[in-house]
Amino acid sequence: MSARPFKVLGLQQIAIGHANKETLKTLWVDLLGLKLTGHFDSERENVLEDILQLGSGPTCVEVDLMQPLNPLAKPAVDQTPLNHIGLWVDDLPKAMAWLMDKGVRMAPGGIRRGASGFDICFIHPKSNEEFPWSGLGVLIELVQAPAAVIAALGSDLSADRALL
Repeated sequence: MSARPFKVLGLQQIAIGHANKETLKTLWVDLLGLKLTGHFDSERENVLEDILQLGSGPTCVEVDLMQPLNPLAKPAVDQTPLNHIGLWVDDLPKAMAWLMDKGVRMAPGGIRRGASGFDICFIHPKSNEEFPWSGLGVLIELVQAPAAVIAALGSDLSADRALL
C-alpha cells in the first residue's frame, strides 16, 4: 500500500442516541458533571442534539447526546445507542480521498460542516461490493482538526506516515 497521507490524531467525540435526550442529560450532565456547551438541530440529519464537553483545551472530547427529530425518519440517530465516534485527522480531504482509493465506503454527503463547526465526513458502517471496507457496524466520523489540536496531538506526524 502507499504511504498514508494523513494521521488520526485522537478521539474528537462520541455520539450517543436515545429516544429522549433529556434522559441522557440527567446522566451525563447532572450525575457525571459534563458541561453543556451547545445545541445542534438539523432536519437533514434528523437530530436534536446537545453538545457536551469532557475535559478542557484543544484535546477535550465532545459528547453528543442525540434524539431523532422525527422518530419515524432516517437517519435513526437513536438506533444504536452508541451512534458514532469521531476521530480528529490532520488533513480531511487527503484522508477521505486516500481511504476511498483503498476501498473504504464513505457515507453519503461528502465533506461538510459538522455540528461543532469543523469539516467532517463519515466512514459508512456497512461495506458493499464497490467498497469492501467499512466501520463494520460502527459509523466513524472523521473531523478536520484545527491548528491547536494538531499542535497538541500531532507532534510527530512524519513518523506515523510510513508505508502500511
